[in-house]
Amino acid sequence: MAKAKNTYTWNCRTVDCYPTFEGDLKDVVYNVHWRLNCTSDKVDAKGNPYVASVYGTQAISTEDIKDFIPFADLSNATVSAWVETTMGDEEVAELKSNLDANIESQINPTSVTLQIESENVVEEESSEEESE
Repeated sequence: MAKAKNTYTWNCRTVDCYPTFEGDLKDVVYNVHWRLNCTSDKVDAKGNPYVASVYGTQAISTEDIKDFIPFADLSNATVSAWVETTMGDEEVAELKSNLDANIESQINPTSVTLQIESENVVEEESSEEESE
């Protein structure tokens, strides 16, 4: 069986901002609440793709703001690029590797949880002890 081909999607739409910054800048992003979603090209028995996700926050430096982008002009793609750049290639690769491993364990589990049907369950009667 061929290894799953996974697609990664960033959601960086929730941010913390300074309402005013350095006097004239408004709604300056300093922290991003991110989620990295992973979708496999493999599907389960019901036809649904295998999915996994991880989330966190990433501080964004406001020390040297060049080329300020007004909040109304920000996009998920722009903020996602900030997050990836701030994290660095190694951390992003580790996140993706962990998501790949999660997907692989869903496709080829090493352990499963099963439930015994109710008609196979033996019920015991409780007995009351008499006290004198």
